Amino acid sequence: MGGHKEQDVARQGFDVADAVPLLLDPHGMVSSWTAGAERLLGYRAAEAVGRKFAELLAPEDAERVPDLVERCRSGGDWAGLMTARHRDGRPVAVMVRITPTVEPRGRSSLLVLLSELADSPGWDMSRSVLEQMVAGTSIGIAIVDTELRFVWSNAALEQFGGGPAGRRLGLRFADIQPGMDAEAVEERMRHVLDTGEQVVDYELVGRARSAPLRETAHVLSFTRLDDARGRPKGVYYTVVDVTERHRARRRLALLDRAGKHIGRSLDVLRTAQELADVAVPELADYVVVELLEPVLRGAEVQPGAPTGSDRVPLCRAGDRSLYEDLPRAAVETGTVLWYLADSPPVHCLTTGRSWLQERLDPLALAWATPPGGRESTFLELGLRSAMIVPVRARGVTLGITGFFRRRHDPFDEDDLHLAEDLVSRAAVCVDNARRYTRERDAALVLQRSLLPRLLPEQDAVEVSACYRPADELTGLGGDWYDLIPLSGARVALVVGEAPGHGIGAAAAMGRLRTAVRTLAAIDLPPEEVLAHLDDLASRLAREEGDGDFPGRSVGSGCLYVVYDPVTGQCTMAAAGHPAPAVVAPDGTVTFVDLPQGPALGVGGPPFEAVELALAEGSTLALHTDGLLTGGKPSSDGRPPPDGTDRERLRQALRDAATALEPSCHAVVDMLVPARPYDDVALLMARTKRLDPGRIAVWDLPADPAVVAEARRTSARQLTRWGLDDLVFTTELVVSELVTNAIRHAGGPVRLRLIRERALVCEVFDGGATAPHLRHPRAMDEGGRGLLLVSQLAQRWGTRFVPDGKIIWAEQSLTAPPE
Repeated sequence: MGGHKEQDVARQGFDVADAVPLLLDPHGMVSSWTAGAERLLGYRAAEAVGRKFAELLAPEDAERVPDLVERCRSGGDWAGLMTARHRDGRPVAVMVRITPTVEPRGRSSLLVLLSELADSPGWDMSRSVLEQMVAGTSIGIAIVDTELRFVWSNAALEQFGGGPAGRRLGLRFADIQPGMDAEAVEERMRHVLDTGEQVVDYELVGRARSAPLRETAHVLSFTRLDDARGRPKGVYYTVVDVTERHRARRRLALLDRAGKHIGRSLDVLRTAQELADVAVPELADYVVVELLEPVLRGAEVQPGAPTGSDRVPLCRAGDRSLYEDLPRAAVETGTVLWYLADSPPVHCLTTGRSWLQERLDPLALAWATPPGGRESTFLELGLRSAMIVPVRARGVTLGITGFFRRRHDPFDEDDLHLAEDLVSRAAVCVDNARRYTRERDAALVLQRSLLPRLLPEQDAVEVSACYRPADELTGLGGDWYDLIPLSGARVALVVGEAPGHGIGAAAAMGRLRTAVRTLAAIDLPPEEVLAHLDDLASRLAREEGDGDFPGRSVGSGCLYVVYDPVTGQCTMAAAGHPAPAVVAPDGTVTFVDLPQGPALGVGGPPFEAVELALAEGSTLALHTDGLLTGGKPSSDGRPPPDGTDRERLRQALRDAATALEPSCHAVVDMLVPARPYDDVALLMARTKRLDPGRIAVWDLPADPAVVAEARRTSARQLTRWGLDDLVFTTELVVSELVTNAIRHAGGPVRLRLIRERALVCEVFDGGATAPHLRHPRAMDEGGRGLLLVSQLAQRWGTRFVPDGKIIWAEQSLTAPPE
């Protein structure tokens, strides 16, 4: 540790009062040993005297001793750190000073002073060294007394304002920094004085005197100072400016908050409002988000901005203000505001570049006037600083975002960069919402075009339906419902659900609904309808392959119900779909014990149907699984409902109004939110029974002679019903159908007339073959029966029953047959 500077520092820091002396002869041998040296190194005088001083030191320091002895013999001295070796072998850190001495007899020797440093990281600092350290640091340092008044501070503290150290003496923190939270600072000082606990890294945000127009951040640490008796005499504290770190952390926090809160939905207006909500008050006092009108509709936006006019329309999509008087006139979301063509917002819209104005012209008029409001100056609005950032995504400008401040610091370039990052993230979300809006609207149009606008009029059931589409996060599903009039005054009630969401699900739903209507037209029983649908879904899956086809029908669910108002019998079958609920006339709610067949196209056991008798006034509630789950997603697509789900539906059906139309919507409102995760469809049908006086039945023997009697009997019945205009055509239809049954089927024949919205003529026989319509030639003697029936009836057909078949024909009661 050579060098004069080191020697001087060591010499200044050496405490002679604590030093242990010993003497060396000119050759570096120990010539005198003291009791203090024995306590320090453990050697007795007899062991130490006569030994080389180097032998008492660690090897690396022992090598230095000859040079040091020679230097000190020449009149110099030396001070520095060394490591001595204790008698027990452990190292001892010591401060060493070597000084030449001259005895009275002229003999020379070397005085060695040793000071132990066992509990010190280095030698004791002198006042001058400490002053150099305090004066040279960039950290502000101050000491206050027990009354929290300044008694000392370094020069670095002046950079934060408040004047030189001499001017601070006797003042308190609030006197020096009125723009800071002095009460909080002094509270921590008192805590340190009272407890002795050190407070480290306390962050203080405010306006320092050195920058009164800008918010700054500082980190303070407090330590108590005690006197020799351990009594507190003051607080020593340090100050470090961390404004840049503080602003960077706030920027990151704001961007992190934006990532969590912007884009949580796929709604354009909600996303724009989320942008405004995030930016206030962290970045601005007042924020407006204005978008081009096509963006709100989900339409494509042409690059550039509208031109050719002195004003440009923009729609208010979101705004947030820190003050109640901003804006003065409330502007509702979706309101069109007209901006001056030469205004900064329109310039940003046209160029796609941001704009910053640290100081707005207070007398300038605001760029847009709200509908019905008067023009205001920026002075009247109290707006002092502004930034305009274009909302751009995928190379297209969708609108602008305006940031304004009233009392905070003026915006700077850092604020503009932060605003651009914030808006760029939001712009992607806005564009995603715009694209989704377009696709969702298209899917909704497709789906609603496939759903029945008006359920057909009939006399079998009083019916009402409610469909609620899924929210924007999942997109529209493939839920659907239908009511199909069947022969014999019967109706088919259908509810189904295609898997997936969006246009693909709507397309799959349309295909299934079309297939169901086709199968219903041929009067197949419910289990056979589902079997044919299952075959169709499997065949389509094979044709489409394993690719991600957007309109797949595999996995679809369907519930098919047939109700006969003549008998009150109801037959139903289900494919991967919840069973319906039945509300009895007395309000009791039960669920049909219906075997759950597999979803369409996935394979499994055959479908089973159940038949039950319904009292007149019973209500069937057919629904998709979204109603049971409250519109929430299910784990595997279509699980069987649990008891809790069914109990909620049971209670909702009990509490619903008695009128069917409000009852249907009330049930959905009670169980499903306005924007559910999954689509929900509910079809409610209250059963009716046809008056027995509107039904006439005759059993006929299989004798051709009975045909004439059947015609006369039918004519008399029509006269009683007041349908004399249909007597002639009905006699022809009855004659042909009964003759055909007797001639080709054999066995007993049953004739039934039903007067509903149409006049239905049914002939039952025990045959298993369906009749075919033929077109006979002019010279053929037969084959004209069904051709004649098809010409006279509005529609006709055949349906099979367990013990035979029924041929039926309908004639309209509202218009004469053509």
